[in-house]
Amino acid sequence: MIIQDREFIPVLLGNDINTYGMSRAFYEAYGVRSVVIGKAATGPSCNSRIIDFRHVPGLDTEEIFIKTIRKTAAEFAEKRVILMGCGDNYVEQIIRNSARLPENVVAPYVDEQLMDRLLTKTEFYRMCDSHGVEYPDTFIYERSMGSDFTLPFGFPVFLKPSNGIRYWQHEFPTQKKAYRLNSEAELKEVIEQIYGAGYDDRLIIQDFVPGDDSNLRVMICYSGRDRKVKLMSFAHVVLEEHTPHGIGNTAVLMNDYDAGLSEKLRNFLDSIGYTGFSTFDIKFDRRDGRYKILEMNLRQGRSNYYVTAGGNNLAKYVVEDRIYNKNLQLEIARTRNLWTVIPLRVAFRYTRDENIRAQMKELVRQKKVTNPLFMKGDNRIMRMLFLYKSHLSHWFKFKKYL
Repeated sequence: MIIQDREFIPVLLGNDINTYGMSRAFYEAYGVRSVVIGKAATGPSCNSRIIDFRHVPGLDTEEIFIKTIRKTAAEFAEKRVILMGCGDNYVEQIIRNSARLPENVVAPYVDEQLMDRLLTKTEFYRMCDSHGVEYPDTFIYERSMGSDFTLPFGFPVFLKPSNGIRYWQHEFPTQKKAYRLNSEAELKEVIEQIYGAGYDDRLIIQDFVPGDDSNLRVMICYSGRDRKVKLMSFAHVVLEEHTPHGIGNTAVLMNDYDAGLSEKLRNFLDSIGYTGFSTFDIKFDRRDGRYKILEMNLRQGRSNYYVTAGGNNLAKYVVEDRIYNKNLQLEIARTRNLWTVIPLRVAFRYTRDENIRAQMKELVRQKKVTNPLFMKGDNRIMRMLFLYKSHLSHWFKFKKYL
């Protein structure tokens, strides 16, 4: 594999497939080897030929984060360092410490004030209301309410933390990324578990939009330094993971297109002055035929390589915009492709909708299928052993949890 020397170096923070998808995009567009820094010595980016992986325990703490970034920036003092977080905690560290980053670091993110507005659910939903962006009926729970509250909608409900970063800092045995709860008794039991573990922020309780995984959608966008959207790529989720810690992680999706939703979200991002990558988690509500926003992340999603595989290399947007200062025009992706991080046989086995299965089969027939983790030539033994073990484990995970 040929590695080229460029005037920039991507530095990606994290351990999951998000880091590998972005590293692969940078390599395919520019031939560069990315530096990936993770707090655990594991994951698909370890032992990769296209990645310089570095293990730094405690990377998500402010002191170690600053020390690590300054050391890395000094190592590449003659280059522009494109610093990207591949997890919410890393994005928050980058934004909150932007004034302390070395001068050669390029961090394509919003400022701290806008971040706080978007991360505060009540403010985020207020912004959605003012721009006609719909979301499920929502109740904001505060610890001071105790058991003295009444939901304005019935069960089942969806429960998630308002502050995901703080939530994962207080682990407990039954902890999940999000909960579907079918009764008031279940809801109150989970609330006590969460606060009993030490979490002290608000909880989000939402009307559960009916339907299985195939009703979910994803939209990944890039907004330029001029705070205008340059790329929008929509996708139809086929399957998600269903392990306790994996709920919400996409396993299979197909690139898609929706003009109306694209225009609505473009208007939202442009109006609030957004910059950098954003990812919207969406669900189609068949009760009223509308898309409802479940979540907005201030970064590219873990399934980001579906955008690159569809012909819109994500790395090119940040490089052309932030390194070469080119004036990019808006592109709305329309190319179809099937993206999967699980075996195809597992995907077909657990996809119930015959229409979706037919679309998947057609994309397979056309050889428009991508697993972002298996790149030709990136085949060091230790990495391949990790990938095959992880790949095969999905047979057991889906059988157990779905």
